[in-house]
Amino acid sequence: MTAGTALQRDTYRDDFAALLEESFLQHEITEGSVVKGRVVAIEKDVAVIDIGAKTEGRVALKEFNGPGREGELAVGDEVEVYVDRIENALGEAVISRDKARREESWVKLEKAFEANERVSGTIFNQVKGGYTVDLDGAVAFLPRSQVDIRPVRDVTPLLGTPQPFQILKMDRRRGNIVVSRRTVLEESRAEQRSELVANLEEGQVIDGVVKNITEYGAFVDLGGIDGLLHVTDMAWRRVNHPSEVVTIGQTVKVKIIKINHETHRISLGIKQLLADPWEGIAQRYPVDAKLKGRVTNITDYGAFVELEPGIEGLIHVSEMSWTKKNVHPGKIVSTSQEVEVQILEVDPVKRRISLGLKQTLQNPWEAFNEKHPVGSEVEGEVKNKTEFGLFIGLEGDVDGMVHLSDLDWNRPGEQVIEEFKKGDMVKAQVLDVDVEKERISLGIKQIGGDPFAEAGDVKKGQIVTCEVVEVKDSGIEVKIVDTDMQSFIRRAELARDRGDQRPERFAAGEKFDARVIQFDRKARRVQLSIKALEVAEEKEAMAQFGSADSGASLGDILGAAFKKARTSDDVEEK
Repeated sequence: MTAGTALQRDTYRDDFAALLEESFLQHEITEGSVVKGRVVAIEKDVAVIDIGAKTEGRVALKEFNGPGREGELAVGDEVEVYVDRIENALGEAVISRDKARREESWVKLEKAFEANERVSGTIFNQVKGGYTVDLDGAVAFLPRSQVDIRPVRDVTPLLGTPQPFQILKMDRRRGNIVVSRRTVLEESRAEQRSELVANLEEGQVIDGVVKNITEYGAFVDLGGIDGLLHVTDMAWRRVNHPSEVVTIGQTVKVKIIKINHETHRISLGIKQLLADPWEGIAQRYPVDAKLKGRVTNITDYGAFVELEPGIEGLIHVSEMSWTKKNVHPGKIVSTSQEVEVQILEVDPVKRRISLGLKQTLQNPWEAFNEKHPVGSEVEGEVKNKTEFGLFIGLEGDVDGMVHLSDLDWNRPGEQVIEEFKKGDMVKAQVLDVDVEKERISLGIKQIGGDPFAEAGDVKKGQIVTCEVVEVKDSGIEVKIVDTDMQSFIRRAELARDRGDQRPERFAAGEKFDARVIQFDRKARRVQLSIKALEVAEEKEAMAQFGSADSGASLGDILGAAFKKARTSDDVEEK
């Protein structure tokens, strides 16, 4: 063998070794990887797959089928499988089609999740709190709340049918995927709503079907999009519940009042298609006009009265009764009651009518004044006692007040009022009636007459007989006999001599004469003095029987005057 032949042989050997090594590298198989293999045989329920490097494995045929995947596997088909182990006890590779598909799906799903793209999947089982979805090999969780826009009781029609889903959450380390079908439906619905809303205009009149009724209105289907027909836009009259006007499934003609293009909310109205009853309202209901209406609603602040369909007025609680000031309107009127009212004010701009109920009845203060003029006598029950007087209940459900100063002519009102109690029947005189201010002034002391007005001939300088009423340290309280006038005689006026100016000399019930030293009818004041009487008598005696200059003593003079007075009395007796 020549040297050239040997060299050529070595070169071929090296090339073959390189090719063999390259072949091994290309077919190098590692556990945990996905490789391509070829189906070399199908035996009952398994497929034998050659994954290269003279290595074969077995995969159950059921792994090639699944929800949403159909088709038969044939010898010669190329498939991808996941290598769990390169060789088991039988010398075969442990491979899986499901795991290969799962790995492949995860890669695709992660890309879709990052790009916020929808994915296709099939609901195939129900679990606690939701459902499982096959995303081409990867299993995801579909929460029950994410199945549809509205709650779905039965998902049987959705099982086994490919559906679009949106991935909400992915965690590859834990193998968790959460998807939503509701998000996809909402997006599709929003697109449809935008298109439908674009074809609608405010003021447009269209037909719709009532889909749902709530406390505040009804939802009307306008052909793929819902509009709200609020209860206040159903009729010009008061509507207590939407079911009074519409029913579910009813076709109604509505007017589009407002469209919100951002939220796709549409407000509808029925009453806008009818004539506005507030047109010309001021001419139909002039102020001070009286008419009848029906009570439709009662609140804490008044009652609403329907004057005609679509027109209501408010009777404020202050305009319901002349005398009942702090009662609930429901105690004066009742729902559905027909009442007569008077128009107080009409505001067409604010669509308000103020009504009065008490104005249709006679003012009780006017009625009282007509029947009981000033100076007349009335009788009533003591309703209340206050620090400034008594309140007396009178005819016509009105009250009159007796001020402290009108309780007694002589005694302080604070003292006299203690003699009265609630429920007492008393007589009083009407002193004043103020209809506008709703006040009646009464007097109790006036019933007995004014002692100063009936004083007769009592005047300054007159000598009167007095009766002791009360003895005090500073003087005595007395009453002028045959009158109702009382007066207080101070200690200094009890006698001419200082030693006799002692109140204790007198006793209650004792009578004596005194001189009137002041009498003022206007100021209602009378002042008496025993001292002034004694001084006057002394002067008179001095004038008649002598003076100190004649040598007669005061005792002699008074004795002579006393003797003369006694002689005169004896003559009168004879």
